[in-house]
Amino acid sequence: GLRRQAAVAISQELSRLASHSPGPSTWIHQVRRRSSLLSSRLEEKPFSEMEMSYIKQGEEALQKSLRILEDQDDWKTETVAGNGDKVLSKVLPDVGKVFRLEVVVDQPLDTVYGELVDNMEQMGDWNPNVEEVRILEKIGKDTVITHEKAAATPGNIVGPRDFVSVRCSKRRGSTCVLAGMSTTYGAMPEQEGFIRAENGPTCMVLRPLPGSPSQTRLTWLLSIDLKGWLPKTIINQVLSQTQVDFAKHLRQRLARPGL
Repeated sequence: GLRRQAAVAISQELSRLASHSPGPSTWIHQVRRRSSLLSSRLEEKPFSEMEMSYIKQGEEALQKSLRILEDQDDWKTETVAGNGDKVLSKVLPDVGKVFRLEVVVDQPLDTVYGELVDNMEQMGDWNPNVEEVRILEKIGKDTVITHEKAAATPGNIVGPRDFVSVRCSKRRGSTCVLAGMSTTYGAMPEQEGFIRAENGPTCMVLRPLPGSPSQTRLTWLLSIDLKGWLPKTIINQVLSQTQVDFAKHLRQRLARPGL
């Protein structure tokens, strides 16, 4: 009962803050602070030691991702599409090169959230850069372990890659954060024909566009080590194009009747 009361109080406070249209530093600080508060209460639940380890990995991915997004300095423009979609990048000493997609989607937040979280395993149906996403295990309400197979790039410039990730989804007031990072999972060892790549910290942040609740601002922080022998120029080109393509295919998916 105390946990429920605390969660309700936190949600109400975030909703109040959201109504004042805070800047990036403000909303990131609030999400990080309240996510840590609720995460600390997870110790009270009857999770196994391994489950708690995955939950904490997801929380770590969320906190690291938001710290990266909070720092507005030194981002360089990689590409700007005609519709305003933008990919930025920066190099971090302990992470390497990270990419940041900034787009506005003409759909309400709940619709976008539902597609990216509730329908996660259907991503391979509409995103040609993804062959398959499969949920291996659900832990509590917010954490899942997934196995993702990336589709081969045109001309097979980058061969088949797969990932095993822990993902954490948080909704705080009008802000949603979907964070993740690579992990190990005994039931999913390296697969024949695939190079096991690593990602993270990575996250997607969803917020209603100020003054237009029927539109959603999506920020995607991407950090990937594709492994293998690949020139950095090719990696950078592939990753930035992957983000631009994702925005295009997501819009097409959300525009389909019945969604």
